[in-house]
Amino acid sequence: MAKKKKTIKKGKKPHKNKPTSKKYTKYNLEGDKITREKTCPRCGPGIFLMNAQGRTYCGKCHYSEFESKKTVEQKDK
Repeated sequence: MAKKKKTIKKGKKPHKNKPTSKKYTKYNLEGDKITREKTCPRCGPGIFLMNAQGRTYCGKCHYSEFESKKTVEQKDK
């Protein structure tokens, strides 16, 4: 006799937890002053730029600014 093939059950997938955004790390409170990290010029306020080695990067629209070019331009002036 032939063996029966196992069928895969279809239905709901198990819930996977996603990591939180931790946007509170982008704000600093100093007395009455609130300072924010740099926001993306393309996406607008609320989308913060990631600080990487020598550059800032937006994960949503892939905008990036390189710090090494800024320091070279400032030294020339």
